[in-house]
Amino acid sequence: MHSETVTTGAMPRTRRYYRTELLIVLGLSLGQSAVYSIVNLAEKATRAPLASQTTALNPVLNEREFFDLLYQLLGIFFALVPVALVLFLMTSPGRSAFRKIGFTFSRPGIDFGLGFGLAAVIGAGTLGVYAAGRALGITTAVVPAALDQYWWTVPVLVLSALRHAVLEEVVIVGYLFDRLARLGWSTWAIIFTSALIRGSYHLYQGVGPGIGNFLMGLIFGYAYTRTRRVMPLVVAHALLDIAGFVGYALFGPAIGIGS
Repeated sequence: MHSETVTTGAMPRTRRYYRTELLIVLGLSLGQSAVYSIVNLAEKATRAPLASQTTALNPVLNEREFFDLLYQLLGIFFALVPVALVLFLMTSPGRSAFRKIGFTFSRPGIDFGLGFGLAAVIGAGTLGVYAAGRALGITTAVVPAALDQYWWTVPVLVLSALRHAVLEEVVIVGYLFDRLARLGWSTWAIIFTSALIRGSYHLYQGVGPGIGNFLMGLIFGYAYTRTRRVMPLVVAHALLDIAGFVGYALFGPAIGIGS
């Protein structure tokens, strides 16, 4: 038998191609989350006052410990598939997508210095927006960690925080900024659109978190345009979520969130 090699030309990367690719990626990931979040907010708002309702993050997925752990890990793994997809799509000959968007640890000073600084600023602002939203009745009570207490609870919450950080910053910043720039969008239009999508997929928690995450998106987007690195954003986002998830799991309502 003879082996046959088939060579095909690469699909031309036109604006139409990038628009189609972008819609598919968002439809498989955070764009889909945004649509569900908006519908979820509408359902909650028409059921009862938002202030009287509770939104649980990281909920129990099964009443049996082993299967709960298994479902948690599977959820984290498959949530990261869109990240693998966009990194694959953005890789070009001679240059990896990791380097293109700064998703490396090649500049630890900027990555961790800026990451910790952003986490401090956003963390303080988040608590303020949450408190204001609760006072105005436009935010549900948020329970950051609703898992049962097992030996694996804290490690899974840390992994969940890393999942959110990597997925959101790689897709909604690194990938989106690259593709919208190729479509000819201006820098501030890209920053605003990225922040708008970020805010929209948090609306299931209420209007307050949507506004807070929109503002966070503006800050993160501007920081990315200055550094061209998503790693500081991943670091900041991971720190915020780890503090919220693990802090609540360890100390519960004593930290003030969810009340």
